Amino acid sequence: MTATPAPVSRTADLVLEGGGVKAIALVGAAVALAENGYTFARIAGSSAGALVGSIIAAMQQAGEPMSRVDDIMRSLDYTDMLDRRGLGKAFSWWPTLANGLGILFHQGMYRGQHLEDWTRGVLADLGVRSFGDFAFDDPGSSLPPGKSFRLVVTTSDLSRQRLVYLPWDLVDYGLAAENFSVARAVRASSAIPFMFEPSTLKGRHGTSTLADGSLLRSYPIEIFDRDDQQPSRWPTVGVRLSSPWNEQAPATPVTGPISLISSLIYTTVDSTQVRHVSNPVNVERSIFAKPKGVGWTDFDLTPEQQQTLFESGYDAGLKWLTLHPEGAPIRTDRDHPGQISVT
Repeated sequence: MTATPAPVSRTADLVLEGGGVKAIALVGAAVALAENGYTFARIAGSSAGALVGSIIAAMQQAGEPMSRVDDIMRSLDYTDMLDRRGLGKAFSWWPTLANGLGILFHQGMYRGQHLEDWTRGVLADLGVRSFGDFAFDDPGSSLPPGKSFRLVVTTSDLSRQRLVYLPWDLVDYGLAAENFSVARAVRASSAIPFMFEPSTLKGRHGTSTLADGSLLRSYPIEIFDRDDQQPSRWPTVGVRLSSPWNEQAPATPVTGPISLISSLIYTTVDSTQVRHVSNPVNVERSIFAKPKGVGWTDFDLTPEQQQTLFESGYDAGLKWLTLHPEGAPIRTDRDHPGQISVT
């Protein structure tokens, strides 16, 4: 009997798109890549991508199998994330009023503290607390040593109207990246406007309000592309929870205040990113794991829906691998003047 050959070992950077409770689909795609020989030198993500990315980075660093990421993500009870405070908690029996009170007094229907606490506990069990635990020596990188971290997440500074990469941009706030909590960064990246309370960051510019990274960069596929004209060391592979831009999307009716808020957020996110994510090279290095039948705020996921999400990501990953048997495409300066992909 002929033995099945071991998969070729390949290194890549991994970028994960935000997508609320659809995060398990990201895990499915990452597992498909890992089973086919991929390891991830660095990971970037936004919102749900930041959460999954932090766990994958910690698991790899601890030498744990990728399959455990799926087990961990399924242990998160999303309904526990709907943690109200104050009057909102007192009127939880009247959701419409409770939601309004949360937005009025706390800028969000829910605290978001459960997500931070859960993430902190998971990462601590894997030996990760601050970004200092993700710092590593990376000779050959175009990035300065102060930016050599295995995880980077995006968030939106509403006070200064700018995109923030954590931990890279902490120095601009006069803060030490090595001491900054990874769980805190994940929470800031996941603070969906009006739904979860924004985070605050006190620094040399005063107190900034941080909200969902997806507002300004839901899919930072270009984050590790190098700009020093040196040859690439490895490619970037991204996982999206949406469809390619050329797909004809059906109209989604706006049926009420919450639906209007959701549509406003999605329209803002999409309009800020259509150019860079629709670049043919970025499409080519992206896995499109678009789950069906699950909304990004469907917090009452059933085990069956979780399995469907995982399978949608896993199948999309296998499909992409079939189309790229020699590995992910490498971005060159012909694709984007002045930049050669990877780090």
